[in-house]
Amino acid sequence: MTSNPTWTDPREQIEAVVMMADGRLAPRTFADRAAAEAWARPELGDQVLERNLVCSCDS
Repeated sequence: MTSNPTWTDPREQIEAVVMMADGRLAPRTFADRAAAEAWARPELGDQVLERNLVCSCDS
């Protein structure tokens, strides 16, 4: 008997990233948006973004 993996809607597979002031993405991963916001330095121009893991599109 095989188990069926739980289906996840790809539209819900989102990760938080930090785009630094120079336009590059921060070279690290974040557990959630709150962790990305805590790490980001908005006073220096950093922005927290969310992107879809499936297509790597900004959302």
